[in-house]
Amino acid sequence: MFSGPVDFYYFSGTGNTLLVVKKMQETLQEEGIEVELHKIEDSDPSRIDIEHTIGLAFPIAAFSTYPFVWEFIRGLPRAHGTEIFMVDTLGGFSGGIVGPLREIMKKKGYLPIGAEEIIMPPNIFYIQDEKTCQKKIAKGLSMADNYASKLVKGSAVWGRVPVLSDFMYTLSIGLTNSWKWNSQQKSRFGFQANKTKCNACGICAELCPTNNIEINKYPVRRCNCEFCMRCVSFCPRKAIPCKLNYKGETYQAVKAKELLK
Repeated sequence: MFSGPVDFYYFSGTGNTLLVVKKMQETLQEEGIEVELHKIEDSDPSRIDIEHTIGLAFPIAAFSTYPFVWEFIRGLPRAHGTEIFMVDTLGGFSGGIVGPLREIMKKKGYLPIGAEEIIMPPNIFYIQDEKTCQKKIAKGLSMADNYASKLVKGSAVWGRVPVLSDFMYTLSIGLTNSWKWNSQQKSRFGFQANKTKCNACGICAELCPTNNIEINKYPVRRCNCEFCMRCVSFCPRKAIPCKLNYKGETYQAVKAKELLK
C-alpha cells in the first residue's frame, strides 16, 4: 500500500496516455487510494508535494520522451525516500527511458516502486484500422489495471538493463537534440495549415503543450514544435497534414475536450 496519496503527473499526446492514466486512477481509487491528476505541461516541478507518492506518465518519442517532459522530470526537487512510479505508452519499442529514469530518480532521493510500458495504437507513420486500434486499447487498459493493482500490492518492479538502456538513452538524447528541432527539420516536416481548409478555430493553439502556435488569421508556428501530433490529430477540418503519415491518416484516442479539461 502506498504511504500516502498519489499525485499523478502526465502528458498525453493524442490520448493514449490519458486513457491509461484514467484507468490506473480508477483502479487505485477502488483500493481506497486518493489520486489527483496533473498535466505536466501545466505543472511546476519545483512545487510538487514530496510527502505524496509521485506518478509519471508520458508517451514514448524517439526511443525516450519529449524534451519538455524531460525538463519537468529534471526539475523535480530532491527528496528523501518519496515513492515514485512511471508508466509510458508506445507503439513498439523504447529502450532509452525506463532504466535511465530510474537512476535519475534514485540520485534525486526518490524510491522507484514500479515501471510499466504499455503498447497502444501508434499516432504517427502508419495509422491502423479502427478494429485493431480498439483491440490494442482494450489490451493496454487491461495492462494498466493490472499494473495499478501490482503497485498497491507492492509487487511492481522498476528494473533496468544497464548496457542497452544506457546506450538507447544516449541515442535518444542525440536524436531529440538534433531532430528537435532545428530549422532544417522545420522546413521538411513542420506542420503548416492548409489555408483552403483551415477556419482559424484555434483548437491547435489551445492543445499545443509548448505554446508553439498562435492564431494570426491562420495558425502561425514558432520553433518549439516537439511533434506530439496533437495539432495534426485533433484539427476538426483535417487542415494540418503530416508528411510522415501514410496517406495523411490521423489517430486520436480521445476527444480534444478531454485533453483540455
